[in-house]
Amino acid sequence: MAGSEIDTLLGSPERQRATLAWKCADLDRSGLRATVGDSTVTLGGLMKHLAYVEDYYFSRRVWDRQLGPPWHEVDWKADQDWEWHSAADDSPDELMALWTAAADRSRASIAEALASGGRSSLPGSPGRTESRPACGAF
Repeated sequence: MAGSEIDTLLGSPERQRATLAWKCADLDRSGLRATVGDSTVTLGGLMKHLAYVEDYYFSRRVWDRQLGPPWHEVDWKADQDWEWHSAADDSPDELMALWTAAADRSRASIAEALASGGRSSLPGSPGRTESRPACGAF
């Protein structure tokens, strides 16, 4: 409650990361493939999707860096939900390693942005030029 704006910015994804890590920590392959009701969402798919989100937003959007493996090898036009579908082929260790590495890259990217220019280095910040308008801008 007494933290700065940056503390809040950094704390929110860390809370979400901790929750996902806790939910997936001891699950085996079948646990990560389980669905509830009519949903096709699995925790394994969510973990792989969030690994992609981490890399996309904190590497591509912040620094305009090309995405590395496995993302750069995917034919996204053929399967826009590839990360969700392909997670069933990955072991729990592979999924956890992929997601953990992406979160670590995100932390490093944020630290680099803050060290090099503070808030103005982050996506959607005033003064930052982007190839498309920030959310809400018409």
